[in-house]
Amino acid sequence: MAGSRHGGDPSGRDVAVAATEEALTAVFREETGRLTASLVRVLGDFAVAEEVVADALLVAWQRWPVEGIPANPAGWLWTVARHRAVDLVRRDSRHAGKLALLAAATPQQAAHADEDDRLRLLFTCCHPALSHEAQVALTLRTVCGLSAAQIAGAFLVSETAIVQRLTRARRKLATAGIPHQVPDADHLAERLDAVLAVIYLLFNEGYLTSTGDSAQRRDLTEDAEWLAALLARLMPTEPEVLGLLALIRLHRARADARFDVAGRLVLLADQDRGRWNRAAIAAAAGLVVRASRLRRPGRYQLQAAIVACHAEAETWEATDWPQILLLYDALYARLPTPVVGLHRAIALAQVAGPPGRGAGRARRPACPLAGYHLFHATRAQLLRQLGRPAQARLADERALGLTGNPAERALLEQRLA
Repeated sequence: MAGSRHGGDPSGRDVAVAATEEALTAVFREETGRLTASLVRVLGDFAVAEEVVADALLVAWQRWPVEGIPANPAGWLWTVARHRAVDLVRRDSRHAGKLALLAAATPQQAAHADEDDRLRLLFTCCHPALSHEAQVALTLRTVCGLSAAQIAGAFLVSETAIVQRLTRARRKLATAGIPHQVPDADHLAERLDAVLAVIYLLFNEGYLTSTGDSAQRRDLTEDAEWLAALLARLMPTEPEVLGLLALIRLHRARADARFDVAGRLVLLADQDRGRWNRAAIAAAAGLVVRASRLRRPGRYQLQAAIVACHAEAETWEATDWPQILLLYDALYARLPTPVVGLHRAIALAQVAGPPGRGAGRARRPACPLAGYHLFHATRAQLLRQLGRPAQARLADERALGLTGNPAERALLEQRLA
C-alpha cells in the first residue's frame, strides 16, 4: 500500500488523502465552468481561457493537499488563473488591450457575473456558424467542464474525434470574431435547439455517468437544472424550455430512491415510492401542463409527460401504460431514433405483452443499437418473460460488456449470478 512507506497510521493517512482528493474534485467540478466563462468574457478567447483554468487547477492540485483547501476556493482559483492570463497576454501583442480588463477584474466581480457569463458562453458555443455536433461538444467541454472522454461517450464516437471537433470549433469562433453575448430575441430561436440539446446531454451524463467510478454525478444534474431554469426565465413562453426543465425536475424528484444503501441501481418497478419528492413531482407536472397549453408539442415536452405518468403512479402496477404508449407514438413520430423506438417497444410490451415465442428467430438485419447496452439488457428481460433463460443470459453478458457505469454493472452482474 502507498501508506506503508510513511510513518504513522497508513490507513488513516490513506483516508485523509482520499478525503482531500474527493474535496478537490468537488471544488474543481463546481468552479471549472464558472471560471472559464468569466475568463472567456474578459479575454474573448476560448483556448487561452481553458489553458489558464487548467493551469490554475494544476497549481491547486499540487498545493492544496499540502496547504489545505482555502476558505474561498473560487477566489483563490480566480487569482491564480488571472495572474497566468496576464502572463500569457503580455507575451502576445494581439491581446494587449485585455490587460486593463484583467487588472480591473476581481474574484467578487467574477462571482457576481457568474450567471450572465455562463449564459453568454452557452449561447456563444451554440452559434449557428458551428455545426450542431460542434456546438454541443464545445458547450459540454467549456461551459459544463465535461472531459473529452465523457463527451465521446455521449456522442458514441472516439475521444480523438471529439478533440478534433473541439479544436476546429474554437478556431472557427476565433477567426470569425463571433461576439460573446446572448443574442437578441430575433436570433434566440436559431440557437435554441443546440442549447436544449447541451443541457439534456449534461443531465444524462449526471443521471448515469458514462465514465469514472461514480454511478451518478449530482453536480451535473444540478448544473443542468440550473441552466434550464435560467433559460426558462429568459424564454418563459417557449414550451420546449419548460418541457426540458420539467423533465429534469421530475427525474431529480425521484433521485433518492434510485440507488440502495450499497450504491446498487434500483429499477423503477422496485423503487420505494415513499422516498419520492411528491411536492417536486406535482410542481414539475404543472410545468408540463403549462407547456402543453402553448400548443407547440416537442420532444422534451413529450418525454416530460412520459416521466410524469411514471412519477404520478402510486404503484408500478398502477402505471398508465396505454397513455405512455400513446406518448411514445407521438415522440417517435417527431424523433424516430432507434433509442426512442426501443423505449416505445418496452411500453408496447407492457400493454400487449412480450413478442410471441417465434419472434426474432428469422434472420434479421443488423441492429442499429447493437452497441447500446440498454438494448441488450431490455432484450434479456423480454427473453426471460418468454422462458428463454440461456438467450437472456447471453444478452445480459453483452450488456455488461458495453457499460462502464458501476451501478449498472453491479445490477447486471447480480442478474448473471
